Amino acid sequence: METRKSSRLIIVDESGRLLLFLYKDEHQSPFWATVGGELKPGEDYIDAAKRELYEETGLRQEVGEVLRDRDEVYAVARSVPARWLEKYFLVEWPSGADVFAAKWTDEEKSTIQKWKWWSLDEMREEKTSQFKPEWIPDLLCSVLRKINEGVAPGR
Repeated sequence: METRKSSRLIIVDESGRLLLFLYKDEHQSPFWATVGGELKPGEDYIDAAKRELYEETGLRQEVGEVLRDRDEVYAVARSVPARWLEKYFLVEWPSGADVFAAKWTDEEKSTIQKWKWWSLDEMREEKTSQFKPEWIPDLLCSVLRKINEGVAPGR
């Protein structure tokens, strides 16, 4: 089985909301997931995170610390199952910045249906199976707890 690497972004705004994209592909029901994507040849995780941040949201911003690693087998649009090694990075979204699709690939244009800023309360009201991975609401909770305690992640 092929092993692939991906940088994912936990993008949080000043209100504590998390930016997620609604994905739809041939492998499963529509689901909400983080911004991010596969590393290109010669890229490391942080370089891929910065590139994906700009390409998918239009934002050029510092990428913070790694919040979590994931090792999972799954298939994404137009592919077969592979082992994915992912790193989830914190990004603090600046006030006044707008989300826009700066450089979406054809695959992203066909699979990403829309984006939404989710509060933790909204996420807890939904079925966790709507989020991929299912622990995304728990990770947001952990990030917000650290921020509220004055131990802002990435600083």
